[in-house]
Amino acid sequence: MAKLGVNIDHVATIRQARGGEEPDPVAAATLAELAGADGITIHLREDRRHINDRDLKLLRQTVKTKLNLEMAATAEMVAIALSVKPDMCTLVPEKRQELTTEGGLDVRMAMQGVAEVVEKLQDGGIVVSLFVDPDTDQVKASNKVGADYIEIHTGAFADAKDWKAEQAELERIENAVKLGVKLGLGINAGHGLNYTNIKKVAALGGIEEFNIGHSIISRAVLVGLDRAVRDMVDLIKYA
Repeated sequence: MAKLGVNIDHVATIRQARGGEEPDPVAAATLAELAGADGITIHLREDRRHINDRDLKLLRQTVKTKLNLEMAATAEMVAIALSVKPDMCTLVPEKRQELTTEGGLDVRMAMQGVAEVVEKLQDGGIVVSLFVDPDTDQVKASNKVGADYIEIHTGAFADAKDWKAEQAELERIENAVKLGVKLGLGINAGHGLNYTNIKKVAALGGIEEFNIGHSIISRAVLVGLDRAVRDMVDLIKYA
């Protein structure tokens, strides 16, 4: 059965809106784990717009399941990761002006640089995943640079405007999953997944973990974090 990693970035986004201390993403992570989350995902951005260094350090001390750190492939972030030692690092593209990560990492065009970062993190005992579009060339490149996992970017599927476009994106995701499995990569997926569309992707099989944040935190505002996490766990479980 596929697992659920809960991204708690937007708990920190709410906190930053007032510049205070509440809500605390560290407390949110504990509640998510108690509700059945198999892991906690955070993105420490260069501009620290939501998750900050304090959050990362405390989460490393308190998360009982798996801590997945999304990060840009920069020297600063590599140094932080090697110091804090999350269980997994997911390398993502990052632009200051974007509201959220807009696409997958172009591993093909930056193979040498990505390979060097992958090696440094793995030498530090950290499992490495690459956030890539469901493109067979990117999956092959991810394998060539030595990644342990890929996380398939499901944004185009989530944003599909009609059934035909949705089915085409599902087929791309399925092909990427099959190729990744064949190459020996672990497969995760995420971005734009919600309580309506998760079932179609989970039903494909082959995906070990879904990393979901915005839709869970949005639902939690209305029904509470415990129920929001439990509902998503059930949808993945019975897909």
